[in-house]
Amino acid sequence: MATTDDPQVSAVEELTAPKEDAAAMAVAPELMAQTFGEYVRAWIARVRGGEAGALPVIAGLILISILFQSLNSKFLTAGNLVNLLIQGAVYMLLAMSEVYVLLLGEIDLSSGYVAGLGGVVMAELLKQGTDWPWWVAILVALVATAAIGAFHGLLITRIGLPSFVVTLAGLLGWQGVMLLILGQGGVVPINNNVVNDITSGQLTVAASWIVMLVIVGLYGARAWVRDSRRRNSGLVAPPVSLTVLRIAGVLVAGVVVVLICNTNRGVVTPIKGLPWVVLLVLAVLVAWTALLGRTKFGRYVYAIGGNPEAARRAGVSLSFIRTACFALASFTAGIAGIVYASRLRSVSTSIDGGTLVLYAVAAAVIGGTSLFGGRGKPAHAVLGGLVIAAIDNGMGLQGYSAYVRFIVTALVLLAAVTIDALTRRGRTAR
Repeated sequence: MATTDDPQVSAVEELTAPKEDAAAMAVAPELMAQTFGEYVRAWIARVRGGEAGALPVIAGLILISILFQSLNSKFLTAGNLVNLLIQGAVYMLLAMSEVYVLLLGEIDLSSGYVAGLGGVVMAELLKQGTDWPWWVAILVALVATAAIGAFHGLLITRIGLPSFVVTLAGLLGWQGVMLLILGQGGVVPINNNVVNDITSGQLTVAASWIVMLVIVGLYGARAWVRDSRRRNSGLVAPPVSLTVLRIAGVLVAGVVVVLICNTNRGVVTPIKGLPWVVLLVLAVLVAWTALLGRTKFGRYVYAIGGNPEAARRAGVSLSFIRTACFALASFTAGIAGIVYASRLRSVSTSIDGGTLVLYAVAAAVIGGTSLFGGRGKPAHAVLGGLVIAAIDNGMGLQGYSAYVRFIVTALVLLAAVTIDALTRRGRTAR
């Protein structure tokens, strides 16, 4: 176990040692592998031990793609895949918002209507007669949604109310606030080109390639320097071949995405290039991955989710961390609401926040985030969002009714939760 000079972090590590040692049994052989072959053998042993990571959701995504492609040859066309990414952006962002609270073993049922309220605030500030600058309108909307999350967190931590009750009340209450602002049957169009281009705009073909290469280059440089420093310092690190393979894998994925996006998907006029919303989702993913995986705050979040009493005894402020997580969850939901409004070019009372939040929770859990707290990553939420978007998109192409979509999504969610529960039971038994 790596050491640290921070007394709080050291105390958290010490008090949560039994759980971490159990996880280390599956992780340590992989980290100490000196060759790629040793890494593969350790990885197989880890999967057999119940630590499959994102493997099930990736396999599920492949199977879903094969199934819908066999039913409709349009599913894997460039136009539909790009449309799937744009549709799925809202699910991915909302799923990332749920990760913050699920890591604590809590839940947020209000995120769908908090997202809608974020879009409403932005639209109201942009509409004719108000005419605020687009960036100020977005900033105010995000601050408002973060404040809502902080309010939820304070009710939960200071008064001791269950998160289920508080956020269920939020689901109803913020829907009412939306109706109050918009009026029954109200619609507020968005005529700002910058906001609408979040989902309808795209980079040029050349810019798409340049941005992809820059992103891959930054990732590759960071991965190489990080692993090299660990090796030079005598710390455990992946074998060099694995580092190279990871960089190559990211490069291949980037090339595939750009090739798809640069294929003409227009009907009347050519439409090519990487959509702006893909970069937005990627930016949020990188930011939240760094926050949860590379900071003291993130370490405390996982500690609270894994063993809240141990974290409290170690001196971690449970109330502050929990409140901050609810604020960040609603902030991320606000981003999703802005993307949702951009895609529709308007906001209205027809926003179905209930369905959105159910899809968000489903996406996070399907991606591998545990409902029991302490396990999950933003990347898992993005993968889960892709699964939800693929199911919704594929069944839409087939013309299935809404009830079929809900039933299929429910079955996929039930399967994911079952796997999570069985995996957790297996780890506890060991």
